[in-house]
Amino acid sequence: MKLSGGFDANASALSAQRLRMDVISSNIANAETTRAKYINGKFVPYSRKMVVMEPTSPNFSEALKNQLNGTSGSSSGSTSGAASPGVKVTQIVEDKTPFKLVYNPSHPDADENGYVQMPNVDIAKEMIDMISASRAYEANVTALNSNKAMFAKALEIGK
Repeated sequence: MKLSGGFDANASALSAQRLRMDVISSNIANAETTRAKYINGKFVPYSRKMVVMEPTSPNFSEALKNQLNGTSGSSSGSTSGAASPGVKVTQIVEDKTPFKLVYNPSHPDADENGYVQMPNVDIAKEMIDMISASRAYEANVTALNSNKAMFAKALEIGK
């Protein structure tokens, strides 16, 4: 394991959590957008987006086996050697939850019964997700600072 493994893991997590916060912000900004896409001759509301992440390194049991065997390669078929530890964003997906129907006959997008299709964005859920992403970001900053402090102490020992 290389010395910068902790930095790599924290850097990837910081980037992923930042993207997650950006997507959540977009969801909140579009919570009332009834004309996000034009499909089959009519407008459809904004669909909530979600970030999908996965680890970039092998799981714990694979990493332990690699360390015990003295190998650093991953068994996931990667040809570039060992994957650096951390997380990566694999995709941003749309939430398949149905749109909300709100009775508002005066709205320009109301159907013949007076109902408007509103985005499937729940502000309370988005705020909870934003707090979670923010806390994960803060935890990674703290871990990064701890890693940096350990390196600094190690360099002091060498003096």
